[in-house]
Amino acid sequence: MADTVDPQGGGIVNYLFDPKHWSGADGIPTLIGEHLLYSLIALAIAAVIAIPLGIYIGVTGKGVFMIAGLANALRALPSVGLLILLVLLISPAFPSRMGYILPSLIVLVLLAVPPILTNTYAGVRAVDAAAVDAAKGMGFRTMKILTDVQLPCSLPLVLSGVRSALLQIISTATIAAYISLGGLGRLLIDGKAQNDYSQMVAGAVLVALLALFFDQLLAFITRRVVSPGLTRRTIKSVPVAEPVKTPVTV
Repeated sequence: MADTVDPQGGGIVNYLFDPKHWSGADGIPTLIGEHLLYSLIALAIAAVIAIPLGIYIGVTGKGVFMIAGLANALRALPSVGLLILLVLLISPAFPSRMGYILPSLIVLVLLAVPPILTNTYAGVRAVDAAAVDAAKGMGFRTMKILTDVQLPCSLPLVLSGVRSALLQIISTATIAAYISLGGLGRLLIDGKAQNDYSQMVAGAVLVALLALFFDQLLAFITRRVVSPGLTRRTIKSVPVAEPVKTPVTV
C-alpha cells in the first residue's frame, strides 16, 4: 500500500533517506540534474533575450510603453495549458524527445523574460544622470558610457531580476513531468498516480530546497560582484600602522 503522510512526517523522511531512491535512472540525483538542466538552459535563453532588449529600451527610451503590457501578458499565461498546446503544435515535427523538451523550454523562457526585462530596463533608467553627464564631460562615447557607467550601476537590479527569474523557473519546471519528461516533477506526478503522498511531499520539499539554495547562491554572487557603494554595505577598513617617531638629536 502507498505511504501516507503521518503527523510526524516520518514517511517523508523515510522516503528521502531510502537508498533505493538515490540510485538508478529515476533516482533523486538524476531528477535533480534534469531539473537543473531545464532550468539553467531556460534562464540562459531568457537572459540572452531580455538583457539586451532591456538595455536597448533603457538607453534609447524606445518601446517603453510595451514593457508593462508585455510583462503582465507573459506573467498571466497559463503554464500547463500553454505547455500542452505547444506539445500538440511542435511534437509532430520532432518525433524524438525534443518535441517535448522544446515546449517545456519555451514555457519556462516566457516565464523568465518579464522579471529580467523589467529589472534591466529599470536598472538602466535609474542610473544617476549626473554620473552619465560626468562621463560625457570626460569624453566617453556612448558605448563606453554604457559599459563603464550604466551597466555597472544597473547591475544590482539586473541580478535581482535574474534571481527572481531563476526562482520562478525552478518552481515551475515541475510541469515538464506532465508531458513525461524528467525533473523533480516526476515525484509529484508519479506520487499522485500511486497515491504516494510521501513521495509527493518529498518532491515538493526538494524543489523548495533547490530554489532556496540557488536564491542564496545568487545573493552571495551579487554581494561579491556588485560595488559596495551601490549596495551601501560597509567595507572592512585595514588598520594603518602608526609612523615610527625617531628622536631628533641636536
